[in-house]
Amino acid sequence: MFLQTRFLTCLIAFLLSFPCYFCSHASPHYNDHLGKASGHNSPRTFINAIKTRELENWPWRKFGSKVGGYFWGVTGRSLASLKTINVNDYGAKGDGSDATEAFKKAWEAACSSEGSVLVVPKNKNYLLKPITFQGPCKSGITVQIYGTVQASADRSAYSSDIAHWILFENVQNLVVQGGGVINGNGKTWWENSCKVNDELPCKEAPTALTFYNCKNLVVKNLKIQNAQQIHVSFENCVGVQASGLTIIAPGNSPNTDGIHVAGTQNIQISNSVIGTGDDCISIASGSQKVQVTGVTCGPGHEISIGSLGSGDTESHISDVTVSDATLSGTTNGVRIKTWQGGSGIASNIKFQNIVMHNVDNPIIIDQKYCDQAKPCKSQTSAVIVQNVLYQNIKGTSSSNEAIQLNCSDEFPCEGIVLQDINIQVGGGKAAKAVCNNARVTQKGDVSPNCMEA
Repeated sequence: MFLQTRFLTCLIAFLLSFPCYFCSHASPHYNDHLGKASGHNSPRTFINAIKTRELENWPWRKFGSKVGGYFWGVTGRSLASLKTINVNDYGAKGDGSDATEAFKKAWEAACSSEGSVLVVPKNKNYLLKPITFQGPCKSGITVQIYGTVQASADRSAYSSDIAHWILFENVQNLVVQGGGVINGNGKTWWENSCKVNDELPCKEAPTALTFYNCKNLVVKNLKIQNAQQIHVSFENCVGVQASGLTIIAPGNSPNTDGIHVAGTQNIQISNSVIGTGDDCISIASGSQKVQVTGVTCGPGHEISIGSLGSGDTESHISDVTVSDATLSGTTNGVRIKTWQGGSGIASNIKFQNIVMHNVDNPIIIDQKYCDQAKPCKSQTSAVIVQNVLYQNIKGTSSSNEAIQLNCSDEFPCEGIVLQDINIQVGGGKAAKAVCNNARVTQKGDVSPNCMEA
């Protein structure tokens, strides 16, 4: 009884000490430099001072958590408590003139600081030639893009690295956000593409925004448009959150994938709108634990796994879930594509709760994929496709064959489950299913039906 009484007394004293602690430590002066850069006013209330200065010391703070309505980034501190580095202070003018050197200097300052925010101010337009934001850095960095960053249209500027425009490499604990615009200015690249003019040689074009070998990465609330080729690429990254992205380009712009994922593990892509001239999302070899949810796709080609096994290579993909997506007017719906002659395995893939509006080939597996001028020769090896679930997929197909499972003669698709599927041709006509060399289990109401093919 004595111990219980003593414990209760200590507990009451501890709780009563909280107000005094806040009164003695909180500062009424709230740091508003980020608000000025973004064009918004920052609050100066007493409670906000508490949130920014005191909660960061609490023990339950962790990566990506929300406390009291505030996002706490990878550095574990509020933005207001970090050192602000404004690109204008390093020579950028924001009037459409070349700001490449200013951005390089600003990044060097941010990367060498103990916690920093690199700010691209609102209502400004910055022209950038190819640039690499190189890590590792001293600590986590937040890049706040409030304004517009636009690529140089001079193709000769990319002579030293044709594959990249903006590259973040070897950076840990990075947040890129802010509501601004990244404009790839890709028209001149599209006009010189062999897919637009078949008399021209096929050449590589830059990816607009690449994250290579990054860990603990957040990319959110950005508009990325008119990429030279791919818009956003996550390559060999671990721990990625990509959300609130708007990615747009004309439907006839060649090779302008929205989001490309390669060799990346533990990535979540959510609540984004993608409409381009190629795949809305493409997931390539080496990727594991990929979650895509709440994505609106169209115009474009598809949400795809692959292509895999090109050039007789070995490819592996596993644990991919695509859910709560809407595709409208796309060339394909949800697709797995592998080349003949490859090897490896694509397994544990789920497509769930998806709505199709006037989509060609809504459900398609193609183990005989061939994207080249000459016909591909038949080969006996293939990337194995197994354990794939299609569940609760509904809508309309613009082609008669709503389900196409075109699998390998030597390595048939295994463990394919069709559950609660209802896809019709426009006008309410019945669609067809073509299922070759696929071992399919059907559950619930499935229309069209492999068993009737």
